Amino acid sequence: MQSIQWDAALIAKYNINGPRYTSYPTALALNTAFPQAALFQALASSGPELSLYLHIPFCHKLCYYCGCNKVVTRHQHKADAYLDALAAEMALYRPHLQQKVINQLHLGGGTPTFLTEAQLSRLMALLHQHFMILPAAGISIEIDPRSCSDDKLRHLKQLGFNRVSFGVQDLDEKVQIAINRVQDTELIRHQVALCRELGFSSVNLDLIYGLPYQQPASFAETVAEIIRLDPDRISLFSYAHLPERFAAQRKIPDCSLPDAPAKLALMQLAITQLVAAGYQFIGMDHFAKPDDALAKAQQAGKLQRNFQGYTTAGQDALLGLGVSSISQVNGVLWQNSKDLPAYYAAINQQQLAVERGFVLSADDRLRAALISQLICHFELDIIALSQQWQLQSFWQYFDSALSLLKPFMEDGLVEVYAEQIRVTDAGRLWVRSICACFDAYLQQGQQRYSKVV
Repeated sequence: MQSIQWDAALIAKYNINGPRYTSYPTALALNTAFPQAALFQALASSGPELSLYLHIPFCHKLCYYCGCNKVVTRHQHKADAYLDALAAEMALYRPHLQQKVINQLHLGGGTPTFLTEAQLSRLMALLHQHFMILPAAGISIEIDPRSCSDDKLRHLKQLGFNRVSFGVQDLDEKVQIAINRVQDTELIRHQVALCRELGFSSVNLDLIYGLPYQQPASFAETVAEIIRLDPDRISLFSYAHLPERFAAQRKIPDCSLPDAPAKLALMQLAITQLVAAGYQFIGMDHFAKPDDALAKAQQAGKLQRNFQGYTTAGQDALLGLGVSSISQVNGVLWQNSKDLPAYYAAINQQQLAVERGFVLSADDRLRAALISQLICHFELDIIALSQQWQLQSFWQYFDSALSLLKPFMEDGLVEVYAEQIRVTDAGRLWVRSICACFDAYLQQGQQRYSKVV
């Protein structure tokens, strides 16, 4: 992969808007006509294990690049009211979970480390009160180094957290100023070292390429420093510039952003460095040490993808709590209100804050399984899929997809055989576009997705 070079013609040809496929259908398919009874049926008929995601929306400062659901505030007490609502939401779900156990728990945001140590203690007590969390569960949290003291890191370990993910993005000061996220490299070094000392089982560092004023030399130094920090995993995300959707991104001048070829060069540079350092390239945007659980899952053909990204847990067994959170359980998707007052209003009436949802059809489930195989493993066993879904003729069922795949085949990005579809190393960059060939909903909302590069 590190030796592949993409030319400008391919970039111009295939750099279209496309989903990231953290689900199929994507979240845009969710609608307000969704019957809440469907989610209770999904929970009742699902397997014995669930992953749990909690959205903590609060941030002390606004990062201009961020497209997440967030509430920027300096008022710490606002989190107390939010924890009250989370407690009520947990209580509403509890009767429908039977004896299900939690195998993964993740706190995302926003900034989960906005919470004080006392608030974090209360949250974990609530979770243990309402859910049966397995002793070996992966319990992870996203960390903003600027809002996480040494004492808070120690407290997280005492509460049972065993995985941490630091939002680094870029270490270059000019880039940090442009995105309004200035953080000292020495602080990150210190916190990563402390996590090792405390015995966290996994440390992940997030990077973003395509940010304003990024240059190959400075980004190469950022990646080199990340490698020196020796994390277990590294996420390398593409910046999605959608100022028409996210007002804060309008503070980033268009002229400061690298164009598609320059952005691609940044990604290529990072891939080369990370692979040379011994990291295994996972999916589209993750890297892991060969002995990491994510790498082992990919090697065993068990890698999954859900709204949290690539994961070792089941992709169809994720329960989301909190404002804007998305759940995916047994062929049913649903999302809480994105508006915090509306979320509070529903919970205060002892109702779930579900705003929209979607029940997958048999065709949706088939396409979801196919896209998952391509985006996680870059190949599809046509015979196995046909047998699993009782297809008499794969290409008769997906006849329109074959014509859409032909340009990718002609450009050497995908190979199609009687029994297999394989994304080539050169095609890996365009796997989102290749998956889109099998997407029955894409044309309805393509303009709302980010560029592939």
